[in-house]
Amino acid sequence: MQQSHLDGSNVAPSSNDYHVLPATKKQILFAQQIAKRLKIDLPTDALVDRHRISRWIDAHKPTAPTMRFSNYPSSKQVGFAERIARIKRRDIPQECFRDRGMMSKWIDRNL
Repeated sequence: MQQSHLDGSNVAPSSNDYHVLPATKKQILFAQQIAKRLKIDLPTDALVDRHRISRWIDAHKPTAPTMRFSNYPSSKQVGFAERIARIKRRDIPQECFRDRGMMSKWIDRNL
């Protein structure tokens, strides 16, 4: 659809992409590092805006290795649970110290 001006020239309507933000330099550098490490080409359409490059990065970034203790609760989580246990005079089940999800549920039930 084109708009007609007083001088008779036809002008294309303005784009409604004012909310699209360009990719940041950090995003581009990170995406280039990933592409280089995986020995693949970084598609130029992924560099158009922040959302596209973020999706590309998420799809291609390496996953963190699963370690033996990666599912253990954090020290802050344990400290918070121990404070609750002292106040409520309850013991924290031992299995909660080996699973962050169980510790979280124990905290939620005892708040």
